[in-house]
Amino acid sequence: MSPRSVEIGAREATRLLPQPKLGGPIPWMIAILIALVVIAAAGGLALRSMAQNARADLSGAGTVQIIEANPQLRSERAQAAASALASQKAVTSVRLVPEDELVALLEPWLGSASASEDVPIPALIDVELSAGAGADAVDALQSALDVAVPGTKVDSQSTWLRPVYDALAAFQWLALALIALIAFATAGAVWLASRNAFANHRDTVEIIHLLGGTDRQITRVFQRTVLLEAGFGALLGLGFGVLTVWLLGQQFAALDSGMVGGARLSWQDWLIIGTIPLAGVLLSIITARITISLALRAML
Repeated sequence: MSPRSVEIGAREATRLLPQPKLGGPIPWMIAILIALVVIAAAGGLALRSMAQNARADLSGAGTVQIIEANPQLRSERAQAAASALASQKAVTSVRLVPEDELVALLEPWLGSASASEDVPIPALIDVELSAGAGADAVDALQSALDVAVPGTKVDSQSTWLRPVYDALAAFQWLALALIALIAFATAGAVWLASRNAFANHRDTVEIIHLLGGTDRQITRVFQRTVLLEAGFGALLGLGFGVLTVWLLGQQFAALDSGMVGGARLSWQDWLIIGTIPLAGVLLSIITARITISLALRAML
């Protein structure tokens, strides 16, 4: 038999190796895993966006409370505090919150008692700092208030929201850990499927070797099968995941909450999400190649 006929025989024999089965379990398993990664990644990116927007909005905001039972003295101390704050260079705006507005804020919790003189309501001052103002600027405001109105304190909103930021960061790490676990599960599923496919066609592989087929040819056939199955499953998973993220986004948008409203995905975030199927297919191909190469080496 000529080398040419041996090569042709080997190519024909590779058709007996596993062919893509889009209706089999592997594409659907990969679709589910990719969908989970898309949802987890979108959640993590949305939480990052929420935290960044909240920091940007509240990093330069602060409040000052004037606690005084005497209404007239409370008003005088509030005016003095507002004047002292307005004289600071880092302050861009000072707003003395009207008492009617404070009563409206407390009414859901105190009811009609919020408007009663028996319940003293502290005076509240909203302070906006210039961009880039940090802890030093807050300390300067506190020093000015200690001189003008002793006993008052500046509360930085970014400080008391720090536990919220820490919780958001923890959820982002949780999303990243979930993505890593799903990637490991995807590699494990492809590894098992490749080993089973190789074991089921081991006799065919030996015949191909006898006909002059190379390990590279055999590996290429298995890779092509995994590529088509994983590609189909990845696209299906991407579509389902994006649809789920969109539906969840509509539900959260209906809440009309300021902080939740900041959890929007930018075009860069969607670009990252779009690379997930490609990464899943690449991981599947690499896993299949390593699995088949090790199995072929074990045959020698």
